[in-house]
Amino acid sequence: MSKTVVVTGASAGVGRAAARAFGARGDRVALLARSASGLADACREVEAAGGRALALPTDVADAEQVEAAAARAEQELGPIDVWVNDAMATIFAPVKELETADVRRATEVTYLGTVWGTMAALRYMLPRDRGTIVQVGSALSYRAIPLQAAYCGAKFAIRGFTDSLRTELLHDRSGVHVTMVQLPAVNTPQFEWCKTRLPRHPQPVPPIFQPEVPADAIVWASEHPRRELWVAHSAIKAIVAAKLAPSIADRYLARTGYDAQQTDEPVPADRPCNLYEPVEGLHATHGRFDARASDRSPELWASERRARIAGGVAVAATGLAALLARR
Repeated sequence: MSKTVVVTGASAGVGRAAARAFGARGDRVALLARSASGLADACREVEAAGGRALALPTDVADAEQVEAAAARAEQELGPIDVWVNDAMATIFAPVKELETADVRRATEVTYLGTVWGTMAALRYMLPRDRGTIVQVGSALSYRAIPLQAAYCGAKFAIRGFTDSLRTELLHDRSGVHVTMVQLPAVNTPQFEWCKTRLPRHPQPVPPIFQPEVPADAIVWASEHPRRELWVAHSAIKAIVAAKLAPSIADRYLARTGYDAQQTDEPVPADRPCNLYEPVEGLHATHGRFDARASDRSPELWASERRARIAGGVAVAATGLAALLARR
């Protein structure tokens, strides 16, 4: 049965890939982002995949715009079943070079955009006692890295906000579910238009994955009541290292984190920046790193099938035990 899905940050990158993946199921998808032209392109992809699309130009940092978009999605597509909070903004710079207005804006988009989206979704889901909210997180919500303090801080805040909400939903015995999908480095256009004060062109920290990998995780998480879903071995490694050996991770990132986030190419003087206004013409699902990006994650595949894998292991163990008992 098709569902009504809202995806923020849907004009490019992971959000666009997720919207298309929901469309491939035949879902009705409301796409939220600032760029009308980027949304129009993304809507065409959703409809080509088999879904119904509704473009809702929205700045998620504005709570009133988010509420208005939610109302239109309900009115034009039907009761919201799934809300995906994916919109983000980042700045590449050491803390000593950050500007207060830039930090505020990145926080408003990435953190408060998630808060406003979650609150808008709850206003419709709670009275019906059903629905799923998917927070698109990152390994950086557990393990912060240099040069992205504003973004890491926002992702940490999203995880704290989500954990609080989860306990409240459990307390109320609510049928609304909230989950968080923790992403690895992804090949998206954000590295072409994010604000940067670095000397060289920003890049995702390798290994890099194509946006379709987290999109698959987002769709899967919307259907399965998992507390969190960790996507890819690199995300798992970063999260576990943050838990078990944070000081070692600090020193490792101090040595490697600067070069790992920059290519050898200098930043051009006319580089676009989407922090305050959308950049036209660059909206796409993939960024420039196709040649280095993987389109699959064995860890995600196994995580999505862990119950069946565990069952298979149990059956095999039982069979082996029975065989040994006959000897």
